[in-house]
Amino acid sequence: MTFEEALAQWLPEQRWFAGKGTPITDLAIAAETTLVGGDPGLNHLIVAVTQDGGTDFYQIFTGLRAELPGRLDHVRIGPDGRGQTAYDGLHDPDLTATLLAAIAAESSLGPLRFTRRPGSQIGPGPESLVLTAEQSNTSLLFGEEAILKVFRRLSPGPNPDLEVPNGLAGLGSPHVAAPLGWITTTMNGTPTVLAILSSYLRAAADGWSLAATSVRDLYAGGGARAAEAGGDFAGEAHRLGEATAEVHHDLALAFGTQELPAQAYLTMSAHMLERLDHALRAVPELGRHAPKLRAAFTDVATLTDPLEVQRIHGDYHLGQVMRTHAGWVLLDFEGEPAVPLEQRRARYPALRDVAGMLRSLDYAARFQLAGQQDEERAMAAARDWVRRNQAAFCAGYTGAGGADPGKHGMLVRALTLDKAVYEVVYEARNRPSWLSIPLGSIADAA
Repeated sequence: MTFEEALAQWLPEQRWFAGKGTPITDLAIAAETTLVGGDPGLNHLIVAVTQDGGTDFYQIFTGLRAELPGRLDHVRIGPDGRGQTAYDGLHDPDLTATLLAAIAAESSLGPLRFTRRPGSQIGPGPESLVLTAEQSNTSLLFGEEAILKVFRRLSPGPNPDLEVPNGLAGLGSPHVAAPLGWITTTMNGTPTVLAILSSYLRAAADGWSLAATSVRDLYAGGGARAAEAGGDFAGEAHRLGEATAEVHHDLALAFGTQELPAQAYLTMSAHMLERLDHALRAVPELGRHAPKLRAAFTDVATLTDPLEVQRIHGDYHLGQVMRTHAGWVLLDFEGEPAVPLEQRRARYPALRDVAGMLRSLDYAARFQLAGQQDEERAMAAARDWVRRNQAAFCAGYTGAGGADPGKHGMLVRALTLDKAVYEVVYEARNRPSWLSIPLGSIADAA
């Protein structure tokens, strides 16, 4: 077996590989750079993977050892064709310290450039630990000091996950983890971000976990009113709304805004209807809700106010925010990885992020409904929790200067339902057992 054949077998088994379920028709190593020689060694690979006539580029930090220890057997790739065993080197702390040191020293290794943000302090750091929660990237935690996010699927050009936090940090925003440094290369003459090193948020909790705990307390208490639950989340939802508005304000300062004529609503409506048609073909269960959805998306075309657009988060939900001792911090500004880079860097109505968080709050309440003994009572409690926390989030957002969702009800409703349609397709493909969550939300929508 050649090394390329071993890669072709290994790649589809990785959580971050985007082409699952589609045969690999061609695989080639587009670039290879030796970062650490000897045994163990570390090579950086850019691999071109062709599927369905299209080619994606992935990066792999390949570890090399003559004998692979048991602690690394779970990340074995296979023989490298030169007498050593190749494996995912990001799981080997004996090798990853090189990456941290290279950023601190602003080194250049072949075509790779390691950059330290001016003024940032990067120590030698303890051993790295791979975090397991991510789906599309790989992050290495260096003690409680820094976290290195490695992009697996590469997109040549400015990466929003570096561009946006850098811009917000330059304005002194307290709601973003400032980058400490980054790794770049050049692909087809275009600068490409490979990884970003950021400050680690100590003793922080992600929004999804906090919201899920609140819902669990509500269901465990047997009550039907969220305000009476022991772990009421409404205060945090309000503060999260405030933080969201403040970030939107800073994004407008850093990257500017644009006012589009009312005709832009026609284009928005058409795109929503197009996505709905695609979803109806992919998920027949959505069909019974088609009239409601089509009406909501068609209504958008009747709006006449000028449409202000700006840079936004783009993939905003409770899993993208962390509660620290000082307040809420937003993470992962790269947007949806499957969306082309040009679209992820485009300007959109800020209320699109609001709609994303409203959908996420709904998810937090509904995903624990399965298995509840009194389903009717639990559903009533879930709906009350959603109403309470969505209202708190919107109040916080408006109070901090964001556009009042209540005064843009038709647009927010359409954006929220559009997100739910996206979720229906996603769940049908990836988590069929969760399909009832967005379908139930659409059914409940007024």
